[in-house]
Amino acid sequence: MGMIAGKRYYGEEANDWEEARQFRQVLEDASTLASGSRLKDFFPWLRFLDFMLVSRRLKAVVRERNAFSQRFIDEIRKGVGAQKKKTMVGDLLGLQDREPGEYTDALIRSLSLSLLQAGTDTSSNTIEWAMSLLLNNPHALAKARDEIDVVVGRDRLVEEADIPDLPYLRAIINETLRLYPVVPLDVPHESAIECFIDGYKIPRGTMLLINIYAIHRDPNIWKDPTEFRPERFENGKAERLCLLPFGIGRRKCPGEGLAIRMIALALGTLIQCFEWERIGTQEVEMTEGAGIVMAKAVRLDAMYRPRPDMVPLLVGL
Repeated sequence: MGMIAGKRYYGEEANDWEEARQFRQVLEDASTLASGSRLKDFFPWLRFLDFMLVSRRLKAVVRERNAFSQRFIDEIRKGVGAQKKKTMVGDLLGLQDREPGEYTDALIRSLSLSLLQAGTDTSSNTIEWAMSLLLNNPHALAKARDEIDVVVGRDRLVEEADIPDLPYLRAIINETLRLYPVVPLDVPHESAIECFIDGYKIPRGTMLLINIYAIHRDPNIWKDPTEFRPERFENGKAERLCLLPFGIGRRKCPGEGLAIRMIALALGTLIQCFEWERIGTQEVEMTEGAGIVMAKAVRLDAMYRPRPDMVPLLVGL
């Protein structure tokens, strides 16, 4: 949100707690209403009745979301000089001044909301899944910490330039995305021609959904598919070719590279700076929740404390 509109909605430096609450609520409502199976998916005629008022509620959330994003567009538009150009929205408004027909407010809203919704839930949920897996597999957590200590040391934080030299951290991220792809069903594709797949006729123009979750747990592809084994991705092993958390083809997620870097930096910093433990003796609950974005059904609760060698660095931040 800081890069997009110059606002902070999390942490001690949050600009406006009430606005932050509204922002989170709008995103949560949109995700909840747009997810899950509906009776009208199986009985199309129900769309004329708006069964359970889902369409009306979804339209209301969309209106609220658009009004919310329009507010920060208007705020930045009123800014002057350098202040207007510090954010993505400011840059787009600068382009709007030169080409108003191309860079409309509707386009700027769409781009901003796409980045917010695609980049917020996906990365945070992947980090939560990864930490849950590491708490249930402390040997992997220790191995990742040792790797970071050797490559980065303890006198500075993990940086983007370190990521290529942290193969086990990358393997943990890949294994997390395999077991718990944050978007378990890829975005819809359409068959360009009639074809046959495994004996099934796929007519031209058919909407196709790729079940990423099922592919990632297919025993014909993966050895011990339900086990957490980051080592399967070490040394560029061939199974990497079947990992599809960001989709496939020309329509795959364009933010894959950015997402991996953000997750690696955040997860690497959490591992580097803190000692982590489960609360109690039971393993962390790993049940999946419902939704377009696959979050944990039970949010992660864990105990952590700063590593003694990292305290001076953390105090100086």
